[in-house]
Amino acid sequence: MTETKRTTIVLFSGDYDKAMAAYIIANGAAAYDHQVTIFHTFWGLNALRKEELVPVKKGLLEKVFGKMMPRGADKMGISKMNFAGMGPKMIKHVIKKHNAMTLPQLIELAEEQDVKLVACTMTMDLLGLQQKELMDGIDYGGVAAYLGDAQEGNVNLFI
Repeated sequence: MTETKRTTIVLFSGDYDKAMAAYIIANGAAAYDHQVTIFHTFWGLNALRKEELVPVKKGLLEKVFGKMMPRGADKMGISKMNFAGMGPKMIKHVIKKHNAMTLPQLIELAEEQDVKLVACTMTMDLLGLQQKELMDGIDYGGVAAYLGDAQEGNVNLFI
């Protein structure tokens, strides 16, 4: 009997290209029969945000954070050469030209491959994000949940 291989990824970055890399690795690992967990924390939570505005009661600071952060994976900026929003448009054009998958498509594929998507509850509290504002069907947990998955991991990445 073969041992189950496990891959865990901490997605800390809110950059489109870095999130894309995390999801490409996750999908590749899942295709090779790894159990995969992506633990979304701080700006990486933006990849899990719903694109539509979800009416929730928040304090002033939480409202400000909500307005400053991109709503959904497709609205995330890129890490280099953002050029006031032109960079993401250019990279998405190149992705389309080469028939590659966009970040939202990679997230959908990850869900289809049973990649465990976890939102960090401590960060959600800090940034004022509520479960209603994030994608349906994801898991919620803190550092202990991540460590529980990572301690059995063959591959552990921080992006």
